[in-house]
Amino acid sequence: MSQNLPQDDDELMLRLRRDLIDNLDEELEMEIEDHDAPGTSGQPGRSEGDDLERRTYFRELFRLQSELIKLQDWVVATGHRVVILFEGRDAAGKGGVIKRITQRLNPRVCRVAALPAPTERERSQWYFQRYVAHLPAAGEMVLFDRSWYNRAGVERVMGFCTDDQYEEFFRSVPEFEKMLVRSGIQLIKYWFSITDEEQHLRFLARIHDPLKQWKLSPMDLESRRRWEAYTRAKEIMLERTHTPESRWWVVQAVDKKKARLNCMAHLLGQMPYREIAHPSVVLPERVHHDDYHRRPVPPELFVPEVY
Repeated sequence: MSQNLPQDDDELMLRLRRDLIDNLDEELEMEIEDHDAPGTSGQPGRSEGDDLERRTYFRELFRLQSELIKLQDWVVATGHRVVILFEGRDAAGKGGVIKRITQRLNPRVCRVAALPAPTERERSQWYFQRYVAHLPAAGEMVLFDRSWYNRAGVERVMGFCTDDQYEEFFRSVPEFEKMLVRSGIQLIKYWFSITDEEQHLRFLARIHDPLKQWKLSPMDLESRRRWEAYTRAKEIMLERTHTPESRWWVVQAVDKKKARLNCMAHLLGQMPYREIAHPSVVLPERVHHDDYHRRPVPPELFVPEVY
């Protein structure tokens, strides 16, 4: 275990407890619509400063999500096409920020591509082929939860590709991304950076949280053992694929909430969006017909009201 990891059991349990509270906050985000964020203070184990920080977080989250709706409208109105890549170690927080970005957007406009491991047939295709199928049409944003950079990361570290395939990837990816940009697709690449200690704690939290144990796969556990190999692969990837046409942006992600807000704010700054005027919405009067009579629903069709 790294010397930087907390040795004191009380300190470790406190950090795990705080992580659990942060996870509860994630669920609260789905329910809270009031910008005053009721119900976000007064929980055990939280100081007044913690509560203020949480209220600030929710306020900024809602503000940024409101701006993302304006961005979405602008993308549709202008026919803009956007691809956003989210890369990083396991438990770095990629899924969390993707959830906050898409949470209040139209899934027909802003969609997520999270591809599983390639099939036998896909492994025989051009490497980028299965990703091309998910590229946006006019007026769409596509968020890749991991991307073609799997070859530079997990495939390299776990030995799922040959040395020749690895080198061919680095020869091809700059040209592939140049083609995307020349075609009018805006490409934005984020790397979420966490420390050795923070990944260790997040994995422990997943082990002890029944609602999140499904996130911890055997591949995740193996990645924990191969931390240094992943670090070398990341360094090579950033060095060889950071180009003027498609640069990388590194998000400091040890603090999950700050990482989400910083990434969302940065994303908004990458496009010259403006608020799009919409015609006023008028609710039409419901039409009534004298000859229509609503039929009763058979009782056996109703879901039992347990609650």
